[in-house]
Amino acid sequence: MIDLELIKKIAEEAKAEFNKVDSFEKVEDFRIKFLGRKGIVSNLFEQFKEVSKEQKALIGKELNLLKKNLEDQLKLLQKKYPKVKTKEVVEDLTLPGLKPRLGAKHIITQTLNEIKDIFKSFGFVIAEGPEVESDYYNFTALNFPDDHPARDMQDTFFISKDLLLRTHTSPVQIRYMESHTPPVRIIAPGRVFRNEAVSARSHCIFHQVEGLFVDYNVTFAELKGTLSTFAKIFYGKDIAIRFRPSFFPFTEPSAEMDVCCVLCKGKGCRLCKYSGWLEILGCGMVDPNVFRFVNYDPELYTGYAFGMGIERIAMLKYGIDDIRIFYENDIRFLKQFVSL
Repeated sequence: MIDLELIKKIAEEAKAEFNKVDSFEKVEDFRIKFLGRKGIVSNLFEQFKEVSKEQKALIGKELNLLKKNLEDQLKLLQKKYPKVKTKEVVEDLTLPGLKPRLGAKHIITQTLNEIKDIFKSFGFVIAEGPEVESDYYNFTALNFPDDHPARDMQDTFFISKDLLLRTHTSPVQIRYMESHTPPVRIIAPGRVFRNEAVSARSHCIFHQVEGLFVDYNVTFAELKGTLSTFAKIFYGKDIAIRFRPSFFPFTEPSAEMDVCCVLCKGKGCRLCKYSGWLEILGCGMVDPNVFRFVNYDPELYTGYAFGMGIERIAMLKYGIDDIRIFYENDIRFLKQFVSL
């Protein structure tokens, strides 16, 4: 409760603080403590409302006198310790300007562009499609029957019973063939989604490039020649390559393509799981059932298809052992690829 004794005590405290001030910073401390919006004097005036009518005249007089004395003390301190003006900066227009830091394309974009350029030089054109797909284009038209176990190979983000986030860019091939007649020679780059746990080796979002070539008398030898040439351009002409039998619902026969580990040169290391080989893509001859969905005559046309993950391709080429780092936007990682 405010009274004369409290006002006298604060006046003595202010006098002691006044004698300790020796810089502009301490002047500000003094002002804030005693005369600031939330300072001691403001608090006393708030409490003044509770003073009895008999005491209001006396207490009010002393309170106003305290405030006046503190304001006079503050003026003396501000005059003695004024705010030091910062030195005016004079611009020298003859000095060279600061070189701005330029951004760069992400390593995934750079890798994708390099892949595009190689296949465009082979005569492929780029085709694109929606990321939100129907079950028909993502599975059924690619020879995935409703009860086919191959559907379990891909963990899918379903939006509804019939809509989903595409698990590969192969639906683009179906959409393109529906509106084009052979010959067809396309690549379909884009972002895809899998309902997978994020780890050093896998991610729920990544990028793919699918390829398709359909014409008269297309052979597996042409597929091998195209992909072998791509690998030698992308990884270097001395890279060792092998094809292994595999299974995909939309190709028959199917294969996976491996390259010699770029880090250990085939000797075995952690990146290649000590096998000396790294898988880079899946491929095969287009299954005749896929042609029937797009009204292509499988007795007349043949074709091949392939698909590769961009992140995996980049990891293998540059020796990156954790896919998550592509999405962390760590400038220390990204700036290593500015000059690529």
